[in-house]
Order: sequence, then structure tokens, then C-alpha cells
Amino acid sequence: MKFCKTYQEYMQGQQHDLPGLGFKNLKKIMKTCRRDFHSHNSLNPINSCHHQCPVCDGTFFPSLLNEMSDVLGCFNHRAQKLLDLHLASGFRKYLFWLKAKLQGDHTVLVQEGRDLVTYALINAIAIRKILKKYDKIHYSKQGQLFKSQVQTMHKEILQSPWLIELMALYLNLRRTKSESMKAPALFDGCSLTFKDGKPSLTCELFDSIKIDIDLTCSVCLDTVFDPVSLTCGHIFCYSCACLAASTSIVDGLKAADPKEKCPLCREEGVYEGAVRLEELNILLAKNCHEYWEQRLQTERVERIKQAKEHWESQCRAFMGV
Repeated sequence: MKFCKTYQEYMQGQQHDLPGLGFKNLKKIMKTCRRDFHSHNSLNPINSCHHQCPVCDGTFFPSLLNEMSDVLGCFNHRAQKLLDLHLASGFRKYLFWLKAKLQGDHTVLVQEGRDLVTYALINAIAIRKILKKYDKIHYSKQGQLFKSQVQTMHKEILQSPWLIELMALYLNLRRTKSESMKAPALFDGCSLTFKDGKPSLTCELFDSIKIDIDLTCSVCLDTVFDPVSLTCGHIFCYSCACLAASTSIVDGLKAADPKEKCPLCREEGVYEGAVRLEELNILLAKNCHEYWEQRLQTERVERIKQAKEHWESQCRAFMGV
């Protein structure tokens, strides 16, 4: 397995102690399962691993799931920290500006983002390859089934909203003066494209991985404004998400009832951990200027209206009216 060696060399070469997949351990588990599979197969010939295999159900998949969770958690934490630094305000923004001047514009920031993206992609490829190897050994489709289950559990790293934010960060920085400095790219082939006036964020990645994110809100059927990603991975305008969650913009999505469902997939409990996509918001504002100005005026009127209604209801409740 050539990729196994490449992956191990990459992980060993990291300056930080990052979580990753235990390739050797997972391969040992597969060998154990294969021995059990062949011994059972000699008595009762079958064409795939048992549906209730103790090795698969009790060791391989739980181990892989735990490692995937650790990788995703590490990526999300470090990406969020990096993006918070870029979007910092006040004294933190001044410190970042000073550091950027000393170290060469946004080169360091982009390089850190690039390292994060590489970490996410190589782990996504590693997961895909180990599951493919599993299915090949067992003559089954349980690996692909597990991958689908992981996606519904929101443990797939390519579904992370922070990966979307890093893509938008790269495109935003590419439009600044740092472009003339030939700063290292986060992605090759990453772009904001428009088809019939509808935007999408696309990225051609190595090893045949492609990301294509539709940026049309399924509630208002327009380009997402002040976008927010729910925990199920679907992106909406913030105001549209509040409407779907039966809550006001003033109260926000954290006030949504846990039983409220995503307008698309109908999954419950997706609002509390929603992520505001600020870098994506900046990118769309730059590339859809006319639409953005019109939508901004509409949103401002609606938010003032909701704020007024909110405080009137609060005053009535306080006065016992």
C-alpha cells in the first residue's frame, strides 16, 4: 500500500503533534477479520463479511470513527483559530497587521491555511483508501455504507464549514495586494463560478477529489446573504435560517427549538451549532456587488422591524400588559 508510507511520512514530518489514522493498526484489524472470514467461509461459503462481524462492528469501524472524529476536531479547531485571527478587530487586528508587515504580508497566513488544507485532504484520501481496501478484502460494500453513515453523523472532513471558509479566505486574499507577492496557494483550481446567475464555489483537488458547493439559498432561492452553515452541512441566508427555525433574527439561531428541522434534509437539532461563514460573506459581497447592495437594504429594513417588535414585546412583558 504505497499511500500508507506516504501518509506516515507526512504525519511524521508535521511540526505539531496532529491526530491521524492508525494505518498499521487498521490493517492488522483487517487481517484478523480476514482470517475469521476465511475460517467461517470454509464451513459456510458466503460472498461477503458477516452482517454482524465482531471484528468489524467491535474494533475496525469504531477505531476508524474515533480517529476520524479526532482529525475533524483538530482541523475545525485550528481552522477556526486561523480565521478568527484574520477577521480580528481592535488590538488583535493591530498585532496581526504588525506581524504581517514583519513577515511579508499574508504569506504566513496563507501558508498556515495551505498546511491545514493539506492535512484535511490527505486524511480524506486516507479514509477513502482504507475503506476501499476493506471492501476489496471482504468482497463487501460495508466500507461504503460506513462512509455514508459517517456523512449523516457529520464526521466527514470535506463537509466541514471551515473548509469552505478556508476556500473563501484564499479567494479573498488572492484579490488583495498579496497576489502580487505570489503567495502560496491553498488550492489549485479553486474559483467562484456563476451559471445562469447562480454562484457556486468549486475546487479541483488532487487525487480526483472535487468540491462543488451551491451558494443558492433553498428558502429564498437567491444567492445566500450573510450565509450560515447548519450542522447538517446545508447553507442558507442567516435570515432564512431564522425563519425556518421559527425564531427572530434578534434572538438568533441559538434560541431555536432543538426539534426544528433543516428545510432541506429535515434533520432535527441542526441550528444550535450553526457556523456563520464570514469569509464567504466577504467573497460574495465583492463579487455580487449590485445584488449585495439591494439585499443589504432589504435586510436592514427587516432587521429593524424585527428588533422593534422584539423590544415592544419585551416592554409589554415587563409591564405585565
